[in-house]
Amino acid sequence: MTLPMSSASVDLRVEPVDEVLDRVEQALQARLERGTVVRKRRSVGARTHRDTWVRIERRRLDRIDGQGWNGTECAQALTGIAKPIWCAGMAWWDESHAAVWRADETSLLPGKPVGSSVVAADPELPDSWWQALNSSLDALAGQRTTRVATPDTVTITQAVVTEAILAAFPGAIETAVTQWVPAHADLNWANVTGPRFCLFDWEDWGNAPRGLDSASLWASSLAVPALADRVRRERRHELESRDGKLMTLFVCSKIIGPDAHPEDPRVEPARREAARIVEELQAG
Repeated sequence: MTLPMSSASVDLRVEPVDEVLDRVEQALQARLERGTVVRKRRSVGARTHRDTWVRIERRRLDRIDGQGWNGTECAQALTGIAKPIWCAGMAWWDESHAAVWRADETSLLPGKPVGSSVVAADPELPDSWWQALNSSLDALAGQRTTRVATPDTVTITQAVVTEAILAAFPGAIETAVTQWVPAHADLNWANVTGPRFCLFDWEDWGNAPRGLDSASLWASSLAVPALADRVRRERRHELESRDGKLMTLFVCSKIIGPDAHPEDPRVEPARREAARIVEELQAG
């Protein structure tokens, strides 16, 4: 496989992927309906002739880590969560670019994604959606795994949490996490469906500080204050805990940090909420 991509950067929205699609079709014995192809920066997806969905992603080898890269496959063992059913998967080594490709075939989603990773309008979801969100996240946190979450493809550790928080909010804040539980690790409005709830894209799930998923969904809602408030009410039991507050600071650090976009409508609300939480944590 020789594709004109560098190991440092890739954008599958513009790179040729026909060879990749052909290889996946042959391995999975599934015809990809080319008219349904969805291309994103790091992944490509398409519907198959047997009414399933195939998601294909490319990552540099240094992003695979020691636990492997089979999150969607491993998530099949999780129970009590509204998620797609995993059917099959395959992976291969692209030696010429020091990268690994992986394709996973799953059942179709029950609806369309609610929005992009950051929403600009209230999706006005039914109460049943919020009930399913709560039951799924609570069920996930109650299970066990040896996997470690990789939000933004970076393995989350206590050191990563501490560095991110103190870089954005320097001061006397104790950043030690007390509880690590299974988390989706990429919970935003692009990875959930509506009006029927389903949580998909499980590539990065694993143990993480409790409250990471709730804080992540809250952060992606900040451009719509009423929606952010709803997330906070629904996930209060996590977000008001000490670990939940730390995770709120963790996700806020990504919004207001050095790479913050000056026109991001989430910047100011993130600063206000972060200031409140820092004060609470410093007060003990």
